[in-house]
Amino acid sequence: METDIATHMGTFGEIASCCFQSGGGIPAPPLPNRANQPIFSRNVSTFPPPATQSPPRRAYRAARPLHWLVALSLALPTMVFAISAWLSYGHHQLAARDRLQRDLSRLYEHALKVFETFDLSARYVAQVISDASNADMRANEASFNSRLKALTDSLPQLRDIWIVDSDGFGVVSGTIFPMSRIDVSDREYFKIHKSDPTHGPYVTDVIDTRIADLRFFAISRRRDNADGSFAGISVISARPEYFASYYQQLELPGIAAIVRDDGAVIARFPTSGSEAMRLSPDGPFMRGIHEHAERGLVEGTSSLDRQPRIYAYRRLTSYPVYVTVGIDKAQITAAWLSDIGSHLIFGIPATVALFALSLVAWRRTERGARAHAQLQQEVARRELTERALRQSQKMEAVGRLTGGIAHDFNNLLTAILGNVDLALRRLPNGEERVRRLLGSARQASERAATLVQRLLAYSRQHPLEVKAVDINRLVQGMSELLRRTIGETVTVETVLAGGLWKTAIDPNQLENTLLNLAINARDAMPEGGRLTIESANAYLDEAYVIEHAGEIAHGQYVLVAITDSGSGMTRDVIERAFEPFFTTKPTGAGTGLGLSMVYGFVKQSGGHIKIYSEPGEGTSIKLYFPRLADSSDLPAWTPLGEDLSASAPDIGSLANTILLVEDDEEVNRFVAEVLREEGYNVIATHDGQSALRLLDANPGVKLLFTDVVLPGGMNGRQLADEALRRCPDLKVLYATGYTRNAIIHQGRLDADIELLTKPFTHEILVAKVRQMFDAAEAAASEDA
Repeated sequence: METDIATHMGTFGEIASCCFQSGGGIPAPPLPNRANQPIFSRNVSTFPPPATQSPPRRAYRAARPLHWLVALSLALPTMVFAISAWLSYGHHQLAARDRLQRDLSRLYEHALKVFETFDLSARYVAQVISDASNADMRANEASFNSRLKALTDSLPQLRDIWIVDSDGFGVVSGTIFPMSRIDVSDREYFKIHKSDPTHGPYVTDVIDTRIADLRFFAISRRRDNADGSFAGISVISARPEYFASYYQQLELPGIAAIVRDDGAVIARFPTSGSEAMRLSPDGPFMRGIHEHAERGLVEGTSSLDRQPRIYAYRRLTSYPVYVTVGIDKAQITAAWLSDIGSHLIFGIPATVALFALSLVAWRRTERGARAHAQLQQEVARRELTERALRQSQKMEAVGRLTGGIAHDFNNLLTAILGNVDLALRRLPNGEERVRRLLGSARQASERAATLVQRLLAYSRQHPLEVKAVDINRLVQGMSELLRRTIGETVTVETVLAGGLWKTAIDPNQLENTLLNLAINARDAMPEGGRLTIESANAYLDEAYVIEHAGEIAHGQYVLVAITDSGSGMTRDVIERAFEPFFTTKPTGAGTGLGLSMVYGFVKQSGGHIKIYSEPGEGTSIKLYFPRLADSSDLPAWTPLGEDLSASAPDIGSLANTILLVEDDEEVNRFVAEVLREEGYNVIATHDGQSALRLLDANPGVKLLFTDVVLPGGMNGRQLADEALRRCPDLKVLYATGYTRNAIIHQGRLDADIELLTKPFTHEILVAKVRQMFDAAEAAASEDA
C-alpha cells in the first residue's frame, strides 16, 4: 500500500512539475488596464498599454523640410492675424467701457429722481400726520388712510406707506384698512431708529411683507414726540420690480442694479431667484467701492451668478446706495469674434490652400511610417490574443491532467484517511507514539486531498453546490472566524452595502475563497495592518467588457472586494498571480495554489476577478459574481447553525438498512465498517447489476450509497434511476472523486442531488448519512 501511494504521489508531482515549471510552462495572460473606478483608492493598472510606434528614422528625415514648410504656412498668416486680433480686442474693450459709462449716467439720473420722489413723499407724510399722536391717528384712521392711499396710488414706484408706533405696531397704512395688529418691532429698521435718535433715513434690504406674498425695500425715518421721546417711525416701501421693469425697457447689454453699501441688492435686472441677494465682501464690486467710494470701474466674477463682467458704479448723493451696470465679458468676446470673423473670410481660404499643399506632401511621406506603426500595433494585439489562447490551452491541460487522476487518487486518499481514522479510534490508550505517527499520516493525506481539490478548482472541475446566497450574511457569519484566523495584529473591517443582490454560487467555496484571501493578506502584513471586506452592487458596461477582451459579459454583478494595507505586488507578480504553483512565499510556506483556486472558482461561477495593487500601498482584489434575478429555482443558503435541530437524532433510526455500491475494495471496506460501527445494517456490493439484485432481495433498504463511476456498463446515476423506479421512497447518496460524470454538468451538481466528495473522513461520512435519515424522518412526521 505505501509503495502504491508513493508511486501515485511521485507521478502526480512529476506531471504537475512538467506542466507548470518546465520550459513548457505558459504565464497567465496579463490583466488589461482597469475600467471601473475601484472602491479603494490604492489602485494601479495591472498591464502596461502597448507602446506607440514612431515612424522610421529615414522617413522622418525625409519629411523634416516639409515640416518647416507646413509650420510656416500656418505660422506666418497666424502671426498677422494674431496682431490684428489683439488690436481689435482692445478696441472692443474700450468701446464696452464707454457704453457702460453712458448707460450708468442714464440709470443714475433715473435712480436720483426716484429717490427724490421718496424724499418728497416723506415730507408729504410728515405734513399729513403733522403733530397728530398715535392715538389720534388710530381714532381717525379712515381719514389718514385715504390721504396716504391717494399718494400710494399715484406713484407706481411705491408699494405702501406705514406709520408705526413706539412699540412697533402699525398705526395707519396707505393700503390696509382697518389696520390689523401687526408687529414690526423685530425689523432691523425699527430697532435702529428706536436705539439711535440721531440716525437719519435708513434704506432696508429687500424683505417680505407679513400680510401678502410681496417683497419691498423701504426708507424709514424716526418720529419723535413734542418732548423729544420716541413716537415711532414712518416707512415708505418701494417696489424693487419698478426698477427691474425700467431696466428691462432699456435693453441693456448686461445687468443693472441698485446696491446698498453693505452689498445688499435692493433691485436688479435680470433677477436672480426669489431669495434676498447680497454681494460677497470679497467680490469685485465690494472691493471697488472700498477703494473708490464715489464712482469707479471694476471687473471680476459676480458672486451671485459666477459670470465674469465689467462693472461701472456711482453712489447716490443722499443715500448709502449705489447704481451699477455691468456687461458680460462673454458678450464683448462674442462681438470681437464676430468682427474678426469677417476678416477671416478672406484670410482663411488662402491659408488653407497653402497649408493643404504642404500637408499633402508631408502626409505622403508620413504614410509609410504610419503603416509601420499600425503593423506593430496589430502584432501586439495578436500577441495578446495568442497569450490568452495559450492560457486557455493550459487550463484545458490542467483539467485533463487533474480529472484523469482525480478518481483513482481520491479513492486512494479516502481509503488512507478512512483507515487512519479507524486506527485512531481503535487505538488503546497509552500508545501515544503510534497515535502521533497516525496523526502525521492523516495530516499528510489531508494536505494531498487539499492539493487535488485546489487543482480541481483552478481547472474549474470542482463540483459546485450552487445556492441563492446573500453575501452580506455570509461575510457577517464568518467575521469572527477571520479575526481568529489572521490574529490580533490585523484589524478586520467590513463595509457591506444595503440592498445587496443575491447571487448563485457555492457558499462553501466562497467561504474558502475569502479565508484564503484573508490569509494571503495577513502574510503581506507581518507587522499588522488593516483588512477590509466590502460588498456592493455593480454594473460592468460594454466598454469594460471590450477592454477585458470579452472574458466577461456586461450586466449586473455582486462585487466583493478584499483590500489590505500590506506590502502590495509588483506588476510582474500580478501578471503571474493566478498561475498554479507560483508563490512569492518562502519554500514550505505555501503551495502556490491559493489564488489559482480563487481564480478557478470565480470563473466557474460565471464571474470575474481583478487585482489592483502597488508596491508598498497594499492590494485590493475584486470578485464579481453575476446577479441572481430569480432565486425560485435554487435552494436558499442558510448560515451554519440556523437550520440545525436542537435535539439529537433518534438512536432507533440508526438501525436503517443501507445498500453500499463502491467498486474500490478499500473504500468499500472502510465505508461499510464505519457505518456498521454506527449501528447501521450495511449490504455491500461492487457494481450496479448486483446492487439491483440485492435491492430486490432486501425490500427494507432505506438508503442507496453509490459511487458515480462503476464498472459493468451502469454508472451510479443509472443505478439510482432504476432503483428509484423500483423503490420510489429510497434515499440516494452519491460519492465521487471525479467531476465530469453523470451527476455534475458544467461544474455544477444536478438538482436534488446529495453528494459526498472524495476523499471524506469518518466524521463527514457519519454526519452526511445521519443528515439524510433525519431529513427523511422529518418529512415522514410532517406527512403524518
